[in-house]
Amino acid sequence: MSPAPLVFSAVPTLFSSDGEVDTGANRTLYKFVAGLLDGLLVAGTTGEFPALDDAERLALIELALAEAGPDRVIAHVGAPDARHSARLARAAAALGATRIAAITPYYLPVRPDELIAHFGRIREAAADLELYAYIFPERTGVRVSSDVFAAMASAAGLAGAKLSGSAAGDLAAYAAAAPGLRLFSGDDSDPAATMRAGGAGLISGRSSAYPEVYAALSFALGAADAFAVARYQLVLDRIVALGASIGRLKYALQLRGLGGTTARMTVDPPDASLSAAIAAEVAALLSIRCEPGARVARPVF
Repeated sequence: MSPAPLVFSAVPTLFSSDGEVDTGANRTLYKFVAGLLDGLLVAGTTGEFPALDDAERLALIELALAEAGPDRVIAHVGAPDARHSARLARAAAALGATRIAAITPYYLPVRPDELIAHFGRIREAAADLELYAYIFPERTGVRVSSDVFAAMASAAGLAGAKLSGSAAGDLAAYAAAAPGLRLFSGDDSDPAATMRAGGAGLISGRSSAYPEVYAALSFALGAADAFAVARYQLVLDRIVALGASIGRLKYALQLRGLGGTTARMTVDPPDASLSAAIAAEVAALLSIRCEPGARVARPVF
């Protein structure tokens, strides 16, 4: 048996038609996805975190903790400044979170020493929590070399990182520079490639709308079932071709009866042609049967 990739779903935030957080819809989504995958990352990029106020972010974290449990929730507490992230980290800990992630500072440039100090301040605010750096150069303007990451990980006691955008392509270099840390790829298009590069698994936006595919593919990889891996990777390839915008994911969730398409940010909703293609993939999910107990049989990390 090969190690199965862990799959945490970077869940979107669901809003009612008036733009307010839809507590019931988010609860239903969290319960559904957590029943198939290893856990949830809440209030991240897919969750439109820049458009949420602190009370909303913390309410979503509390909701996820209630539905999935603290061992299976990564609460995103990232902000442009360390003071804000530290405040959110303390509040998340008070709610019972045991794992947090923070995106690097963004908007203004940051020197390596400032980056290390930023995560050090978050660590001071949440001394007992697992802390993951979230590195996404195309969204933050901050590129983190593997050497700087290793220094940051050592200084702040990082448990690992989520690597998105171009950083996902450097996962092998990060793994070599900081061995033993859990590195999650935000590139959810090829779980097997992530594992070959030394990753622990994925933190995946697409998996919020198509969790069955990721669950089945992860189980097949863990079982070293080459036929099943090829089968489910082909399904995933079609889903990847649809794009990963929040608007497209929310449309798929709406088709599944799991939420509306309202967003607070610009999210690139699908046109008529893409909508039809998304509907076809959602309909095809009925043919996927996840192995009973596949998720719970994996080791808890």
